[in-house]
Amino acid sequence: MMELSSFFPTFCSPDLLLFIAPLWIAVVVGVLVGWVWRPSWARDDKIFTFFNNNLPLPAATTTTTVNSFESRQVYKEKSGFVTGDDFRHLWNLVEVKDGGPSWIQMMDRSTPTFSYQAWRRDPHDGPPQYRSRTVFEDATPEMVRDFFWDDDFRSNWDDMLLFSSTLEACKDTGTMVVQWVRKFPFFCSDREYIIGRRIWDAGRVFYCVTKGVQYLSVPRQSKPRRVDLYYSSWCIRAVESKRGNGEMTSCEVLLFHHEDMGIPWEIAKLGVRQGMWGAVKKIEPGLRAYQRAKAAGAGLSPSAIMAQINTKVSVEEFMNERDSTGEVAGDEKPLSGKNIPKMLVVGGAIALACTLDKGLLTKAVIFGVARRFARMGKRM
Repeated sequence: MMELSSFFPTFCSPDLLLFIAPLWIAVVVGVLVGWVWRPSWARDDKIFTFFNNNLPLPAATTTTTVNSFESRQVYKEKSGFVTGDDFRHLWNLVEVKDGGPSWIQMMDRSTPTFSYQAWRRDPHDGPPQYRSRTVFEDATPEMVRDFFWDDDFRSNWDDMLLFSSTLEACKDTGTMVVQWVRKFPFFCSDREYIIGRRIWDAGRVFYCVTKGVQYLSVPRQSKPRRVDLYYSSWCIRAVESKRGNGEMTSCEVLLFHHEDMGIPWEIAKLGVRQGMWGAVKKIEPGLRAYQRAKAAGAGLSPSAIMAQINTKVSVEEFMNERDSTGEVAGDEKPLSGKNIPKMLVVGGAIALACTLDKGLLTKAVIFGVARRFARMGKRM
């Protein structure tokens, strides 16, 4: 097979460079026109202040001082902590309205006391995503909610959890930021997670969101390796027992999970497929031990107490409110893909590829982005 690198002398030939010159002019004109027609928020000097404030700083100056509850809330929003948009996203996943690829079933197993089903899908621009449905017999949604939130008890059934710590907790909303270190196989370094989490209560239907967040107070280290892209969220609700007696004595857990662990995705998929059932089987005995401990009068851990601080929500009212306020004002709408001339994008990409870098990977990325924008322009 001919090597890809043999194609690049053709890309940078003199004839093509003569053809590129007008395109470079088009790029410059496009930038100038975009600057003149920029939206009002881009004219505000605050936008430059925002970028300046978010540039990487030396380690000694990356601490953040928060003096009031209001400033902490603003800081959380900017840092990507859990918000109402995360609830809406989880609701869309549960209702199969997120617009993602179709789910492919991987597993359907059961025991007398619980059942488990799992699906996977492969998005075009991210790691594999997993969806599972677990039904526990003789369990309440509140018990299962506390069980999954209880970091102190988790080590009794989750042998991958090496360390956990609560970094921040809001007793008004129940929002938490926790640090986990999880054990990986001997050929991989352990992984660190900085997780934001929060629970919404829609009438004993609990939407539990956990996701990776940025937290400047915990600096990144070489080991354990930090996992930035992490999403693991549940919908917990009562369902009818499989005994067929019509009683709502079982608990259903719908889990949606994906993360980029720094392992090739195909290898990660193989590992998940091979180890899924063995890991799932450990959850149910852990839940039963948790039930027995609570029945014997064991107190709640601090994280389990936080699990009981939920944001009350009516799903219908929430969705109506979001739909009515989610539209962007007419004079502030961003430029759509159809307003970007195809030739301008492709020409600019070719010019960049031939002049900025001679590396194969950089060229591939630039040309790939150009083709993607061109396809977007066609669709719109």
